[in-house]
Amino acid sequence: MSRPPLPPFNAETAAQKVRLAEDAWNGQDPEKVSQAYTSDSQWRNRLEFIHGREDIVAFLTRKWEREQEYRLIKELWAFQDRRIAVRFAYEWQDQAGQWFRSHGNENWEFDENGLMRYRAASINDQPISTTDRLFRWPEGRRPDSHPGLSTLGL
Repeated sequence: MSRPPLPPFNAETAAQKVRLAEDAWNGQDPEKVSQAYTSDSQWRNRLEFIHGREDIVAFLTRKWEREQEYRLIKELWAFQDRRIAVRFAYEWQDQAGQWFRSHGNENWEFDENGLMRYRAASINDQPISTTDRLFRWPEGRRPDSHPGLSTLGL
């Protein structure tokens, strides 16, 4: 299975890979998202260590059950050969109605087929009010006209 763009990355293909990941995560389909990772992919996400697609699906299912009204923006930070560094922010609401903006960084490593074999994420949650929300597009893919993190000052 191949997931273009393939490494080694350049500025254009690395940015494309980041946007494809953002689009997939905003689609909130754990099975579909898991297909972008190797079958033995390893993740570190906050306190969890995740191994393989089955764990990825279980993790994402739990995540999106807890994080309602999820909206994500990712931005390319750096790249080299088969590695990409990303910064991101996403907004979500918990079951009690509290809004959050979660900020973080991810380090990715891909195999020769463009599948992610390693993902390390560091994330911090910031409670926000409804009026402080910045990510207000309809559920799904962020519109091309919606500003990115740098434009929003995040």
